[in-house]
Amino acid sequence: MNEPESQDQADCSRDPAAEGQNEQAPAEDQGGSQGKTLRQSPEERERAAHLSKDRFSLPAKVPGYVMVRSLGEGSYGSVWLAQEDNTGKYVAIKFYTYRRGLDWSLLNREVEKLAELYTSRNIISLQGVGWNSDPPYYMMEYLENGSLASFLDAGPLPVPEAVRIAKTVLQALVHAHGRGILHCDLKPANILLDDNYEPRICDFGQSRLSNEQSPSLGTLYYMAPEQSDLQAVPDARWDVYALGALLYHMLSGKAPYRTAGNEQSIREKDTLEEKLQTYRELIQKSPRPAEHRKVKGIDRRLVDIVDRCLETDPRKRFPNAQAVLSSLIQRDQYRARRPLIALGIIAPLLLVLGLIPVAGAAVNQMVSQFRENLTARALKSDLISANLLSQNVEHDLQDRQVQLVELSQRTLLRDMMEKVQNDGSESLESYGEIAAYLQQEKDLVDEKRDSLGREKDTSWFLTNANGIQVWRDPPRPTIGQDFSYRDYFHGQGTEYEKGKAPASVKPITHPYICQAFKSDATNQWMVAVAVPIWDLKHDRVLGILARTTHLDQLLTGYDESIRGDSEKIGDRKIALIDNRDGKVLAHPRMTAENLRSLSREEVDQLVLKDNHFDQLKLFRLTEKKGQRGPIPAVISDYHDPVEAVFSEDIEDNIWLAAFAPVGNTGWTAVVQERRGLALRPVVEMKNWLIEYGLIVLVTSCLLIFTVWYFVMRVLTERRGWDWSRHQQEKKSDSVTPVAN
Repeated sequence: MNEPESQDQADCSRDPAAEGQNEQAPAEDQGGSQGKTLRQSPEERERAAHLSKDRFSLPAKVPGYVMVRSLGEGSYGSVWLAQEDNTGKYVAIKFYTYRRGLDWSLLNREVEKLAELYTSRNIISLQGVGWNSDPPYYMMEYLENGSLASFLDAGPLPVPEAVRIAKTVLQALVHAHGRGILHCDLKPANILLDDNYEPRICDFGQSRLSNEQSPSLGTLYYMAPEQSDLQAVPDARWDVYALGALLYHMLSGKAPYRTAGNEQSIREKDTLEEKLQTYRELIQKSPRPAEHRKVKGIDRRLVDIVDRCLETDPRKRFPNAQAVLSSLIQRDQYRARRPLIALGIIAPLLLVLGLIPVAGAAVNQMVSQFRENLTARALKSDLISANLLSQNVEHDLQDRQVQLVELSQRTLLRDMMEKVQNDGSESLESYGEIAAYLQQEKDLVDEKRDSLGREKDTSWFLTNANGIQVWRDPPRPTIGQDFSYRDYFHGQGTEYEKGKAPASVKPITHPYICQAFKSDATNQWMVAVAVPIWDLKHDRVLGILARTTHLDQLLTGYDESIRGDSEKIGDRKIALIDNRDGKVLAHPRMTAENLRSLSREEVDQLVLKDNHFDQLKLFRLTEKKGQRGPIPAVISDYHDPVEAVFSEDIEDNIWLAAFAPVGNTGWTAVVQERRGLALRPVVEMKNWLIEYGLIVLVTSCLLIFTVWYFVMRVLTERRGWDWSRHQQEKKSDSVTPVAN
């Protein structure tokens, strides 16, 4: 066995009471870390000189043992390392070389307590006593790892190690308190470490029986404030405070309240009573120690245990060592259960969180399916409306055409036209009788349409076989002008520039609905229904009779009936599209007032987007082939070019649109409704599902936390109230405390 080079075994046997009575109590366990020397009285200097004499002289021989070396000296005498002859086992022998009454009482007390506590493996064991030796001695086991104080000189211990040592020390205190013995001087120097670094309590020189009334001074900064009173009665809570100070030291690296200022304040006092009084006042007035709270890895429960051990009011302190040990065990149990508790909370939460994507996917699928169904239903409804609109527009134009055909075939009109041309004088005045006749017929038609609530024609007019306008109602300065360049005159499907019609153009020979053209006055698109007037022999065309209307007037009668209640079925609109180039011909926003603000070129730019126009051409191609195949007659993301110009809310310009051809006019009727409004039920349903899902999620989380709250209340200690503290406070309230 290697021989240690330490006097920690001796340090554990110093006599704090004697040091206190020799005014050494404030200097106890000062250590080299402070770097200061206390001012000594003459008596102290004399005592120090005595102790330094003949340090290595052997006090006495012990039969059966070989003295190896001195481990140190104190006010009681010296401690030597010895080896048993027979077994080679090392022991520490404590000689009481200064034979005074106090020394005998210390020897008797320490031997008595060690003998009583020999069954505890956490208390230094007594090996033998030499009462009759000169000087007397007792032997104790030798622990080569020395005292805890030597380890703390290097700095604080890790939290788990500090708690382990504290629990073992508490077990020793519980054993001692159970035998009615209070240590009264617990500190790092009185904790020895065996080969496995298990702590053992030593130095019971200041210990008291629980029923004793004599005071016992401990070591400054480990001694409870009420213990520093020379009239104090021993109390188990003194050891509780010392244990808290020991645990605080192990965690933070220094004893609580130990500062240079406090050291100086105590050192300046002359008498023991003054020093002790100053110590009490410093602890009572100083802020609660908080260095342990800054230790990395410390938990709130351990902080609370240390704080309660260091309560300056003994009534608020743990009542005994068993209560502290129970709290540490409960802390360990709680920490051991934390993974299970965390798993019990996290697992349901992970399950809930794992269900969120599944629920989200289900909601999205449900919403997507609902959107598709609602879109299909809305487009189907729009397609029905578009077909109805196209049929109505076609029938309206046909009615107008039929009326003109019937009028143009009347013998009276043809006869009057033939007479004018046969006379060779085609002045405007020569058409006066014809104009009166046509005016009469127009008035009858207008009256009939008015009675039916239908829009009147914009104008009626008559041109001769050369395209010269000879009559118009309402009258305009256009009478007498050449309109042979107009499509309604020659029926070639195009508009020539004014005055630049080819000489080869001839008047139409069959009833004709011309291509749309822009009004010179309003920039609105118009259409003319024209019929030829033949001579009586049906050999030549005598003139062209036509009636015009603005295209938006064709939609007026159907706009409100198709739009219906826009607040319920969406903001619906109807329009007409030119199949040739995708130009918008009629639209609710294409009023005369709006179009006057645009140039003719800007009006021509109100056309469908390329992708929509391509879809429209494919649809028209399919219609011509008579096939209802994969090309739909609907668009679910239609961008209205007119709304893009005249609407303030450009971002809301996405529509559901259905298309239907208008007979042989070359137009397509459009019924459109704002997609956002049409699909509002989808948004409302999605919001409802999300809201309902959040309610379920929050409810589930609250349920989980509620269940675990009560589970933890059962599994863990109730921190706001515990039985030991309640019983102690109840007992303290019934007994008037002794004033310090």
